[in-house]
Amino acid sequence: MRNFTIYLALSLCLLASKLVAQKSFETKAKAIATKIENITKEEKETLKKEIENVNEQLEKGSLTKEQADAKKKELSEARATIIENRIALVQEELKDLVQDKVDGILNEVNSNQKKYSFSIPGGFKENNIKDTIKKSEKRTTSQFIFAAGLNNVATNHKVAGSDFRYWGSHFYEWGATLNTRLLKESNLLHLKYGFSVMYNNLRPTDNRVYVKNGDQTNLEVSATHLSDSRFKSVYLVAPVHFEFDFSKNKSKEGKTIFQSHESVRLGIGGYAGFRLKTKQFQIFDDESGHEVTIKEKGDFNVNDFIYGVSAYLGYKETSLYVKYDMNPIFQNNAVKQNNISLGIRFDFN
Repeated sequence: MRNFTIYLALSLCLLASKLVAQKSFETKAKAIATKIENITKEEKETLKKEIENVNEQLEKGSLTKEQADAKKKELSEARATIIENRIALVQEELKDLVQDKVDGILNEVNSNQKKYSFSIPGGFKENNIKDTIKKSEKRTTSQFIFAAGLNNVATNHKVAGSDFRYWGSHFYEWGATLNTRLLKESNLLHLKYGFSVMYNNLRPTDNRVYVKNGDQTNLEVSATHLSDSRFKSVYLVAPVHFEFDFSKNKSKEGKTIFQSHESVRLGIGGYAGFRLKTKQFQIFDDESGHEVTIKEKGDFNVNDFIYGVSAYLGYKETSLYVKYDMNPIFQNNAVKQNNISLGIRFDFN
């Protein structure tokens, strides 16, 4: 709950102060997004070389196929951990940047506004008349996205009577997208695509934890009195949305100026990807009164792949965001449960 409270509080503060220092903030946010993207590319390239090395050993007969497969899995998990750790450091930069904006440290400098002056007979001189029409955007632009909100499970398509805390369970997501205007003479329809890292957290009620029993994963009451328990799955996904942007076109010197993220936006689409890892946390006080945290890492029979539908509706860079996993969380459980999320999303253009 602590991490969720931090992200949600920062998100709400950002919403309240979004008119302050927007240009400078977005520039730095894009730089952070580029850094995250470069980290992912670097580690994937390193993993590719490591896999190629394993394949060479397999061809030479130094490794059996079973050993090679195990080695590849071990390398993939190691690289996923490295990516997560490196990105965690960059996320701290993002949190600092958001806090700086909330505190009013950043100052907006609008380089697209130009000033000119004119004189009126009698000596009166007027300055600071601004040209507020910006240059037309490129047909494809890039955004850094961040989202956070409530997370839960739909059992038989119903969220009511959930086995998980409504306010304690949460999600957050960050990523980078490209936004391409599809129509040459209209700004209405865009295709938005990219990559995101999703964190889905569930907090069971009634002192329960997940227990793996063969191919079934069930909620069972813990023998220890827990102060908190949390089940977290992390995914790397590729979201794709058709975005309807109702920003009005402008005209300058007879040319049409296209601008996005200046009015109401509606996005409808989905996502698909794979699971990076799953962990379960159990927190309790021992006999001495010291807080103890047990972390379990494993597959818990969670589906390795994920796909779902999502949509957002908002104004400028801020939107209400909902997503729903079409495939169940667990592979073979008798009762099918699908993850569902509702929150706030920011698209920094």
